[in-house]
Amino acid sequence: MNTMEDLSGSPAFRNVCESLAERFPGRMDDWMMEKGELTVIVPRDDIQEVLRHLKGELGFIALNDMIGLDNMNSTDGRRRFSVLYQLYRFPQPVRIRLRVDIDEGQDLPSCYYLFRSSDWAEREIYDMFGIVFSGHPDLRRIYMPEDFDGHPLRKDFPLEGRNG
Repeated sequence: MNTMEDLSGSPAFRNVCESLAERFPGRMDDWMMEKGELTVIVPRDDIQEVLRHLKGELGFIALNDMIGLDNMNSTDGRRRFSVLYQLYRFPQPVRIRLRVDIDEGQDLPSCYYLFRSSDWAEREIYDMFGIVFSGHPDLRRIYMPEDFDGHPLRKDFPLEGRNG
């Protein structure tokens, strides 16, 4: 288990973890430091509220990127998919990452109305992995044709394609 002492060298990261722990007691104490970056694991049902808190209370006003991951062959017991949210605060530059793990068939609430920059990223993750973002105003394929069968970045998608 991580402790606040692990963040003694980074007051900004410590502030983020303390604020989340206070605002979401017992739900935001799973985080890690990797390569000097903070990743907070967020329960699926809390993602919109956590994003709203980080933006409104802590000044993380930029959602730089969202990334989908297929954990199909993971040995750490992680759920099938992860979605990473890269947030940035400025003028005091701080970047953090949120990770939400979900099972196959679970959707994620869209953050489109909080961060319009998520529009393209949510559509891309939907197209490539099949993860549905509920509440997105225009969730449709972005790269593949609408009638395409499957999601090419899933680890169980055939390397030679469906017609190979």
